Amino acid sequence: MPRSRYKSLVDAFAADIRSGRLSPGTRLPTHRQLATEQGLALVTASRVYAELERMGLVSGETGRGTFVRETSLPPGQGIAQSVVAAGMIDLNFNYPSLPGQADLLRNALRQLALSGDLEALLRYQPHAGRLHERASVARHLIERGLNVPAEQVMIVSGAQHGLAVTLMTLLKPGDVIAADALTYPGFKTLAETLHLELLPIPVTDKGPDLAALEALCRTRSVRALYTMPTLHNPLGWVMAADQREQLVSIARKHDLKIIEDAAYAFLAEDVPPPLATIAPERTVYVSGLSKNIATGLRVGFIAAPAPWVAAFERTIMATTWNTPGVMTAIACAWLDDGTVLKLEAQKRADAQARQALARKELAGLRTVTHPSSYFIWLPLTDDARADQIAMALMREQVSVSPADPFAISAHVPHAIRLALGSVDMDSLRQALVKVKRVVGFYA
Repeated sequence: MPRSRYKSLVDAFAADIRSGRLSPGTRLPTHRQLATEQGLALVTASRVYAELERMGLVSGETGRGTFVRETSLPPGQGIAQSVVAAGMIDLNFNYPSLPGQADLLRNALRQLALSGDLEALLRYQPHAGRLHERASVARHLIERGLNVPAEQVMIVSGAQHGLAVTLMTLLKPGDVIAADALTYPGFKTLAETLHLELLPIPVTDKGPDLAALEALCRTRSVRALYTMPTLHNPLGWVMAADQREQLVSIARKHDLKIIEDAAYAFLAEDVPPPLATIAPERTVYVSGLSKNIATGLRVGFIAAPAPWVAAFERTIMATTWNTPGVMTAIACAWLDDGTVLKLEAQKRADAQARQALARKELAGLRTVTHPSSYFIWLPLTDDARADQIAMALMREQVSVSPADPFAISAHVPHAIRLALGSVDMDSLRQALVKVKRVVGFYA
C-alpha cells in the first residue's frame, strides 16, 4: 500500500474522532474487517490502528476490539495533575489533612525559633541526616514492626525521593523490575525515567499472583521486586503472613532485591511484620510523612541493609545533598513527642468514616478497598468505559482517576480510582452521589 494511502486512512480516522463524528466508546471494525473493507493487507490495517493508538485516539483491548478514546479528557488525568480547577471536587489525589494541623505547624515553628540549635540548621547536614534524627525515625519504625539500627536509616526528601534514591542506587538502565500489574503511578514514572523495564505481576483479590512471579523469574532476569504489602495503592489489600513468607522465599531463590513501599501502611492495624523484618538482608523499606502528616512536609526515610548504606548516602548526596534541616527538625520533634502517632490514629478514624460514607453512597456498585484506606477501586462493567465516565464526571465538577496511570500491563482494566482524603465530608458525599449516578448511567 502506498504510504500516502496509509497516511490518508490514519488522517481520516483521526479527523472523524476529533470532530466527534466517531464518538468516544465507538467500537471500530476489527483489523481483518478493516483490511477487507479497504482492500488492505492485514498487517497494514494493524499499522493503521497502531498509529491511531500511538496518537492517543483509540485503545486496543484484548478480546474486545479497538475503541475510540475520550480525547477531551486531559492526559494523565487522575495522577499527573497537581492543580485542580476551581470548583472541581478532587477525588483523584490524596492529601489528607485534619483540622488544627496548621496550628501544629505554627507551634512547631515557635518552638524551633526558641531552640538553641538554629545555627546548625543553616549548614549542610550529613547526607543521611544527623544521627539523633535517624534515631528518631528508627524509634518510629518500631511502631511499624521494623526494628533497625539508626545507622541503617536514611532521611530523604519524601517517599518519592526515597524510591528514586533506591532505584538509582540498586539498579542500572535496562534492568528488569517486577511489580503488580496495577501499582503506584509515581513508581511507574521513576522506572520510565531511569530506563528500567517493568514486568507486570497479575493481581488477585488478596495480593500479587506469586505463582506468576515465580514463572517470571524463571524466564526473565528479574533484578528487583517493587511491592506494597500493607495497604496497596490502588487495591487496598494487606498481604497475609504466609503470602509474605512465600514472596520472600521467591526473592531469596532468585536473588531479588525487594523494594517495600509503606507510604499508606500506617492506616492498617494488626498487620503482619514488614518484609524488611522477614528479609532484612535484601529489603529496602521506604516511607515518609506526606500522608500521615502533610504532603507539604517533604520528609521521608529509607531503611536498608547495612552493606548498602554507603552507596545510598552517595546517591542522596548526588540528588539533594541532604534533607532541608528545618523540615527535618520539625518532623523529628513530632516523631519524638507523639504528635505523629496521634495524627496517624486520627487519620485512621477519618479514613474509616469516609469508607463508611462511601459504602452507603455507592451501595450496589462493586468496590475493591480496605476499611481503613483513603481510596476505593471501582471496577466497571464490560460495557462501561473508564475514559467516558471520567469525562462525564469532570463535566459534573468531579475529578477521578481512570485505571491507565496505575496499569503497567498491556491490558488496562476499565475501572476508576476514587481518592477519599482530599475534600470535606459534605463535598465527598456530593461527589459520591454523582459517581454512582454517572456509573449507573453508563453501566
